[in-house]
Amino acid sequence: MNLKKLWKYAFIVTGGLAILFPLYLTIITAFKTPEETRISFLALPESISFANFIQAIEMTNYVQGFMNSFMITAISIVFIIILGASVSYSIARNQDKKFYRVMYYFFVSGLFVPFQVLMLPLIQQLSSIGMLNKWGLIMLYVTYSLFQSVFLYVAYFKSVPRELEDAAMIDGCGVFRTFWHIIFPMLKPMTVTIAILNIIWIWNDFLMPLVVLSKSSDWTLPLMQYVFESQYSANFNLAFASYLMVLMPVIVVYLFLQRHIIGGVSDGAVK
Repeated sequence: MNLKKLWKYAFIVTGGLAILFPLYLTIITAFKTPEETRISFLALPESISFANFIQAIEMTNYVQGFMNSFMITAISIVFIIILGASVSYSIARNQDKKFYRVMYYFFVSGLFVPFQVLMLPLIQQLSSIGMLNKWGLIMLYVTYSLFQSVFLYVAYFKSVPRELEDAAMIDGCGVFRTFWHIIFPMLKPMTVTIAILNIIWIWNDFLMPLVVLSKSSDWTLPLMQYVFESQYSANFNLAFASYLMVLMPVIVVYLFLQRHIIGGVSDGAVK
């Protein structure tokens, strides 16, 4: 093995450990008792105990936070997919027209604008129309996610042959039916990719819920975790148990569907 490969593998192993070590600490600490943690922070627990999880659920109102996060994420994803695919189809099939080219560049430019730049004016607008709630947050997620979804969908549309649409039109299908019954099913790899990327982002997002959700009854899991951590940060076992409960749903989704993320992004990049 030459020196170049050795450095390459060393870099990969180091990066992997840097990612896995905090996850290892989170898992073992969540199942430990306070006494075991005091004896050794790195050692495995002597026995598996779910007492920390039960106590964290009761103290953080986990069920309500989970339902809020699930509802906000699910509704946002549905609208992101519907609007993103529809807008991208119009742009991809009309890029010879100036208006649609300008619209495409507008959406792509949005990828380079961080939310922090737009945060204050957006919050002021939402406040003026009484939308500092879950529905206002969903509207923000859908709007901000369109930049990425349009960019990826338009690239993927280049792999969809126009002959299919022409054949459908000849058979009497209108534009709406042609898109939803013929074209949209062919977008499944990219649709799954966009859905997973946005699920991971929306589920874990902290900043937008922090500035938009004014009622504690609307709080998502990251917000409830933030409040819980500020009160019980000294109790590592409870804190890490709550971390793990917030992380597990999105980790499970990613592990089962990660091949779709890699495949969809690769397909969209090379078209």
